Amino acid sequence: MDEAEAQVARRFAKLKGVLDERTRRLVAAAEAAVLGYGGVSLVARATGVSRRAIAVGRHETRQRAQPLPAGRVRRAGGGRKRTTSKDPGLVRDLERLVESTTRGDPQSPLLWTCKSVRRLAEELRSQGHEASHQLVAELLADLGYSLQANVKRKEGEDHPDRNAQFEYLNGQVRAYLASGQPVISVDTKKKELVGDFKNSGREWHLQGQPWAVRVHDFVIPELGRVSPYGVYDLQHNTGWVSVGTDHDTAAFAVASIRRWWHSMGQAAYPQAQRLLITADGGGSNGARLRLWKVELQRLADELGLPIQVAHLPPGTSKWNKVEHRLFSFISQNWRGRPLTSHEVIVNLIAATTNRKGLKVQCELDTAQYPSGVKVTDELLAQVNLHRHDFHGDWNYTIHPGKP
Repeated sequence: MDEAEAQVARRFAKLKGVLDERTRRLVAAAEAAVLGYGGVSLVARATGVSRRAIAVGRHETRQRAQPLPAGRVRRAGGGRKRTTSKDPGLVRDLERLVESTTRGDPQSPLLWTCKSVRRLAEELRSQGHEASHQLVAELLADLGYSLQANVKRKEGEDHPDRNAQFEYLNGQVRAYLASGQPVISVDTKKKELVGDFKNSGREWHLQGQPWAVRVHDFVIPELGRVSPYGVYDLQHNTGWVSVGTDHDTAAFAVASIRRWWHSMGQAAYPQAQRLLITADGGGSNGARLRLWKVELQRLADELGLPIQVAHLPPGTSKWNKVEHRLFSFISQNWRGRPLTSHEVIVNLIAATTNRKGLKVQCELDTAQYPSGVKVTDELLAQVNLHRHDFHGDWNYTIHPGKP
């Protein structure tokens, strides 16, 4: 690069940050005009502006054309034509590829594949279109498409008495709370692998020093899985979690409620006359589970209290208070943290709190709870169970003593 070319390059570099497309070609054209013969080639090498753009700039300076409308750098119709103008069928074929019915079309080349912009561009090119993945992304945005994740909205078919059950359940809860009687919401949290496994979420670390975890999520036999069973006290905004190391059975569920009572409930409700449990309709505290009722009978006999149970309607487990008042905050507290041992899990759960003053106690439960326990008709008949007039399958009270 000779001295003249270097000077042009330096001047252009100083102005580069404030030049738009039009002023860039006008400045380049002015430099070329000052240099005279050979100036166009020299300026093109020094600035990177094409010879054609410099020629257009020289034409604009000679013609003293009228100023362009505000906000424009070229006249209407100028510049390279859009691909969609030259290929009207491109958008139509792209829409056909991304329609939701594509996965069900046995003739579709994209059947059962991920519709990434690169794969869509590849398929469009196979149909004779000129399309890059950048163009496909722009066209999809213009058509109103965007990257979407799955959203949990489908709750299954609504039970005809769904709303009525919620009203009944809420009425019972309000009556218990008004009279100072204990109301708890119970459920089992998602089972968790114990060990140095990836845990969703992020937490602060020194840059470049993340937790190192296993590539594969295979169970470590000596550590296994845990089943955290939660009991949430609606009156006092407190929680109890039993971290079980064996099967998640009805016996384990009731044992967790028993632990809550002796550790927290009895002190919080010294004058308790009855207990209300709200629970999902399935799982280890399911409405149809015989063992659940037998174990609750044993608990009622031990405490000397009637135990009323109100199950949530089918498909509405996310409305269970323990889910969004206890479990959600536990998940937030241990996000991005590998659950490397039972001690770590218990400590993380026990340290959970929120702005409303949530307090949680947690213990490890290493007892054995065999699965597949059969409850005979004779044993079930010994449960002193009173079914309520409204949906006795969902609402019932178990009284102490034999029926």
